Amino acid sequence: MSYIKDLLKRYYTKDLSKDSSKTVFDLFKWKKVDVFLKDHKTGKVLVDMKDLEFPEHYSQTACDIIASKYFRKAGIPNEIGYENSMKAVAHRMVNFWCEALKDEGIIKTDEEASIFYDECVYGLLNQMYAPNSPQWFNTGLAQSYGIKGNKQSNYYFDEKEGKVVESPDNYSRTQASACFILSIEDKLLGHHSISEQYVTETKLFKGGSGTGTNFSCIRAKGEKLSGGGVSSGLMSFLKGLDRNAGAIKSGGTTRRAAKMVCLDIDHPEIMDFITWKAKEENKVRALGKMDYDIDIDGEAYETVSGQNSNNSIRLSDYFMKKVDNLDKEPDATIELKGRVDSKLNKVTKVSELWESFNFSAWQCADPAPQFSDTFNAWHTCPAGEDGILNAPYNKINSTNPCGEYAFLDDSSCNLASINIYKFYNIDTGKFDIDGYLHIIGLTQLILEASIQWGQYPTEDIARKTYMFRPTGLGISNIASLFMVMGYPYDSKEARALASSLIGTLTGYSYYVSSIMAKEVGSFEKFEINKPYMMRVIRNHSRAAGVNSKLLVNQGINMDFSDEFEGLNYDPLKVNHEILEKEGLKYISHTLKNAWVKALDLGSKFGYRNAQVSVIAPTGTISFAMDCSATSIEPFFSHIVYKKLSGGGFLTIINPVITAALKKLGYTKDQISDILDYVVQKETVTENGFTYEKILDGKIEGAPHLKDEHLAIFDTSNRCGSGERYIAPTGHVLMVSCITPLISGAISKTVNLPKTAPVDDFKNVILSSWKLGVKGITLYRDSSKASQPLNTSLTDASDSKLENLTYNQLLARAKELQKGVRYSRRDKPVGIRRGTTHPAQIDDVKIYTTVNRRENGEISEIYITTDREGTIITGLLNSLSKSISVMLQYHVPPQDIARMLRAQKYEPYGFVQKHPYIKYVTSISDLISKVIDIELGDFSRCQVKPENYGEDSLSTNFETAVASSETCENNFKTKKVDGERLYGFSCPTCASTRMVRNGTCMVCLDCGSTTGCS
Repeated sequence: MSYIKDLLKRYYTKDLSKDSSKTVFDLFKWKKVDVFLKDHKTGKVLVDMKDLEFPEHYSQTACDIIASKYFRKAGIPNEIGYENSMKAVAHRMVNFWCEALKDEGIIKTDEEASIFYDECVYGLLNQMYAPNSPQWFNTGLAQSYGIKGNKQSNYYFDEKEGKVVESPDNYSRTQASACFILSIEDKLLGHHSISEQYVTETKLFKGGSGTGTNFSCIRAKGEKLSGGGVSSGLMSFLKGLDRNAGAIKSGGTTRRAAKMVCLDIDHPEIMDFITWKAKEENKVRALGKMDYDIDIDGEAYETVSGQNSNNSIRLSDYFMKKVDNLDKEPDATIELKGRVDSKLNKVTKVSELWESFNFSAWQCADPAPQFSDTFNAWHTCPAGEDGILNAPYNKINSTNPCGEYAFLDDSSCNLASINIYKFYNIDTGKFDIDGYLHIIGLTQLILEASIQWGQYPTEDIARKTYMFRPTGLGISNIASLFMVMGYPYDSKEARALASSLIGTLTGYSYYVSSIMAKEVGSFEKFEINKPYMMRVIRNHSRAAGVNSKLLVNQGINMDFSDEFEGLNYDPLKVNHEILEKEGLKYISHTLKNAWVKALDLGSKFGYRNAQVSVIAPTGTISFAMDCSATSIEPFFSHIVYKKLSGGGFLTIINPVITAALKKLGYTKDQISDILDYVVQKETVTENGFTYEKILDGKIEGAPHLKDEHLAIFDTSNRCGSGERYIAPTGHVLMVSCITPLISGAISKTVNLPKTAPVDDFKNVILSSWKLGVKGITLYRDSSKASQPLNTSLTDASDSKLENLTYNQLLARAKELQKGVRYSRRDKPVGIRRGTTHPAQIDDVKIYTTVNRRENGEISEIYITTDREGTIITGLLNSLSKSISVMLQYHVPPQDIARMLRAQKYEPYGFVQKHPYIKYVTSISDLISKVIDIELGDFSRCQVKPENYGEDSLSTNFETAVASSETCENNFKTKKVDGERLYGFSCPTCASTRMVRNGTCMVCLDCGSTTGCS
């Protein structure tokens, strides 16, 4: 039986077999467009290209991004010297892939080559899939244009010679990988040394790629050196590597290098690493008060360290079990271990590490958790190259910068993503599952071709990529599919659909990989890893719904248990009952069938690829495919700024909303009224562009819109003055239901409001671990000092007073004083009623007394201590008087609490003697919490009164964990106070429309990302 013919068939280009005079390009209508981009700050023209050729259905944004990012700008043998047509770009990439597969022996005939070429070109031009950015940059330049370039110290594995050799030039082979994981050894010089790390990272950053490394083997500060003396420590080297990354602009552009730094929880310098970026962020805020530029690329951030990496802590199950049991064993400890010198071993409280970790993440979004045992439980190749099972160098120790590629050290992965919304027919309400499988198969062939004729920046990466051949196929735009099908992002229906479609992608990809293995052999190191890889494949298939009965019914004789193997938790399974209830039985059937085929053929022939799928952020390529949403992320807002060919924007509502409303049964007039409500506009001019700006953008309160449909239109952030948004539980549950059905991991950030307490971070992280998430990032609004753009029309400038300079504060005060009559001070008289809050920080006892007027208003706050005659006593007396006078002038106590909140100075840390407050960052922070309690707000307290906030985030998470087997709960959205923010200014075009995309940021104007995608 020829399995390859099932993959290489005409599905979208059947018309070409009927008319030999047509080419695949004739299946599209074409248009000419101009592309013009300029710097939003300086007005400098970045791109000015005329008469470019694109398919007619491409938006101006897609044309802008593809032309500015991916069209080759020099050396093209035509009249203008640069690529000016999407036809040319599609041809150079697809032709390269086709020739590589012919060389590999997977494509054997001219007919197969013709089918592969036409179908791949069609899918690419129809925006059904897109390879990752390096493919667009590098692939096919030599074959199509004769552009070869000089040697760049790239390498590939020569099968004939049986060894790694240097590439003769830069473009005959493609550098298709953006994701790299590097190893490092505890030595200053030599192979894999600290000094070589500088060279390797520099080479990768120069090429526009990202790196990830676990630095846990580096000895700590004070550990002995072989030549005498002691080590300067891990942090000193990390700071040096950080400076190096900051000096290298990735890919020769203005964007920063993409870098992941991982450290195990038992390293002696773990506390310094945990608090590194939080301390540096405090320096930035201080510099901002002195008028230094606090933009992400401004003077302030350039002055401090640690800003060029995503930092992650590798948390073991051993540690997390102790965290989960802290209520019963609050004094639990772990041992921090010297790397070479046991004299540095130190017993540390788990609670201390846990509190610092969460508080730092709350402060500045770093570090993030990675659950090392969960990663390795799904590791397909724990025997590595040498067959030594679970040797430290054979484990999954790190990820790429965005967190989705997780495999052996010194390996790489090339990525592609499928625009999943393209396969849904709005008119029929059907998902084209056969077309989806077809594109999955073609794209896996593309990724395999890119390995066959690929090249890599180091000899080790070239060898390991050849030996294991990992690929990373993923999806984009699933939020559009949810909305048009009428499923809220945070719903059991959306999770069932997502897990089934992504599970189908992975299962069918492994089936395709087994077909390639039958044709040309499995990956080199498959046999020594076969028992472990087959266990992982069986676990994937169990999560997909395959069981022994199904295998027997399909005539497959295989030793198959229905119980998960080698896992210490129960992964979420696809909910097939929901799929059948929703009329999606055909998707349920396809999912199971894909994994049955992957199991059956893989057991017979092995697999060509050790991994096949990841969920990457897909920033730039999502825009190139005209996706309304990226990756598995929900919509950012309801508003889309449509670029115009002559410059400027047209502000429109997300077009998917219209389709969703129509499918929900609303009439044409009702839809028009709803859209008019959302898109109330005014004409504004910014940066030389005139466009219609949305006044609010919320959908709540729209006429005709039923309450039961509101959740369908929930977004990741609050829209305008609306109150709804997707709760953090919705993000976590989406990740947890997909994770058992992909090879790698998921690049995903959980957005939390500015007012979210540290406890919310603890709940998200602990629940993620329990639900089998491999890694996740949390981001709290305004936790970065970099000046953001407010998406709300309400004036939120008071929320940033802590970042203003003295002169700016004076100006702000004068502005607020205009037309304001000063209030009268009402001094309290007579006997007061009050409450005293005792607390002890370290060995300092603090007594905070809150007095009230007869009407219940807080009128005075006095803070005293047992330290008689000390400076602290005098300062507390002054603080007491200041706060009391403010209260007597009727300054709202909640504003005073906000002013004092999270200030950090000594003494700080754990609190004794108070029933609710257990951790503070200063005495000011303690007073802030006391005021909150007096106002009835316990949300920032570590211990809450019984029955307090039963619908709070923590309660939702407990419910989530309890129901993890079926993922049944559909949690309610929560009200968010405070503004919702974009992010930093774009390093390419200076636009302030930067938004979070997975663990990275992406520019909504030019498509630039801060990651490696």
